[in-house]
This record gives sequence, C-alpha cells and structure tokens, in this order.
Amino acid sequence: MSNHLQALPGFYKLLFFYLEPASAIIPAPMIWLWPGAAWFHHEQIPHSNPSFSASESLDPRTAVALWQLGNCYMLVGLIVSLVFRVAEDAFRDNPVAQERIVGATLTAMAITDVAHVLSSLIGLPTDIRYDIFSWNGITHGNITFTTFVFCVRLAWFMGVGRRRFYYGQRRPVRVIKAR
Repeated sequence: MSNHLQALPGFYKLLFFYLEPASAIIPAPMIWLWPGAAWFHHEQIPHSNPSFSASESLDPRTAVALWQLGNCYMLVGLIVSLVFRVAEDAFRDNPVAQERIVGATLTAMAITDVAHVLSSLIGLPTDIRYDIFSWNGITHGNITFTTFVFCVRLAWFMGVGRRRFYYGQRRPVRVIKAR
C-alpha cells in the first residue's frame, strides 16, 4: 500500500500519525478514570518514597484542573491525528499542500514541546532535575520523550530522510513593477 501522505514518509508517519497521537490521548482516561487524577498528580514529581494510596484525595480545584488537563491531552492528540488524516485524504495528489499543513501543525507542536520541557524541568526540585535515573515514567514522558519528538520535528523541517515539497524550497522572487 502506498503512502498517500507524502509529507510524512516512513518513520515520520509512524511517529506523528500513530505514536504521538496515542501518547497524547492515553493520559486522558488515565486521569479521568484509572489510576486517576490523584495518581497523576502524585507522579508529576518523582519521589524517593513512591508510596501512593488510591484513597488519597485532591482538593476539588486541583482535581478539576487535572481533569481539564486530561481534556487538553485528548484535544492535542485528536487534532494532530485528525489534521494529518484530513491532509492525507483531501490533498492526496498535492504534496505541497500536505507539507504546508503538516509543517504548520509541527511548528505549533514544536513550540509547545519547548514550553512543555522547560516547565517540566523548572518544576522539578534541583536534586531530581539533574538525576535522570531518579525520574519516573511521567517525567521521562514529559522531558525525554518530548525532547526526542522535538528533535524529530527539527529533522523533518531539515528534510532528513524525506523529500521536501515546500519547506526548504526556493521560491521565485516577485518583482513589483511601478506604474
């Protein structure tokens, strides 16, 4: 089967079309249902004493904020997934349009990648911030995985492992003639 989304070949399609949307959507039900908002809150900062009781409760404001964060995770995952699928379907024979849509989406995602990693790092206590072996899965997701995805986005923009149709192409200079 051929790849109709020419702007996202091979590994880029695997990562941005499938894995990243899944990694963004999966935390939503984890926050809403199981293991729950209290667990998710507890895991944001790795602890030397990882004891967590499912009976722990959160302040109602914190719980609502975390449920809304779950909505944001779901929104990001759905937008990325649906935008790329629409670009594939609507512009099947127009790789320039595909690349412009994919590029705009990846630009927004790259900006939020930087903000996400920085806020995650700044929020960690200094004794944990520089000890990556003490990080838990949530911390590695917030920092390690997000940094990896950011680097892959940069590689996409540089044209590594793919043909470029719009980004990096020379465009003719328009000369405006005076009347």
